[in-house]
Amino acid sequence: MTFIILITIIIYLVMIIWTWKVLGEMVKPKKVLFIIIGIFISYLITLIINSFAQSGIEFEKEAIAKEIKNILVLVFTGLNAMIVLPFIARTLEKVGSGDIEKNELIRKIVILIIIFIICMVFECNYMKNTQEGILEIYQAIKK
Repeated sequence: MTFIILITIIIYLVMIIWTWKVLGEMVKPKKVLFIIIGIFISYLITLIINSFAQSGIEFEKEAIAKEIKNILVLVFTGLNAMIVLPFIARTLEKVGSGDIEKNELIRKIVILIIIFIICMVFECNYMKNTQEGILEIYQAIKK
């Protein structure tokens, strides 16, 4: 468990530092707000994906299901944010500086949405497999 927490902290630190640097000359309060809102939106999306992944999986104890959900959502929120936030930040920085035209912005947004949807499908399957694997291990230990 300590290892998972350590890795999760590293994921969040990398995501925050990377996004901060990509935001460039934006004022600090706006950078902080952008990162907080980005993490929150990532959390909500990850929570929805986890609820899809958790459907059909029956844990003996609700506490175990809740603990697994909390860990998976915490880790994947950081990963999702690390994949999306720096890209969005870089695009916003280019829009702010006038380096990107509207057509290019729309193209980048469409590409981001397509990549994000593909990643979410894989993530949902991965979360489901992880929960099923944990359940199998739990049942094997219980015997």
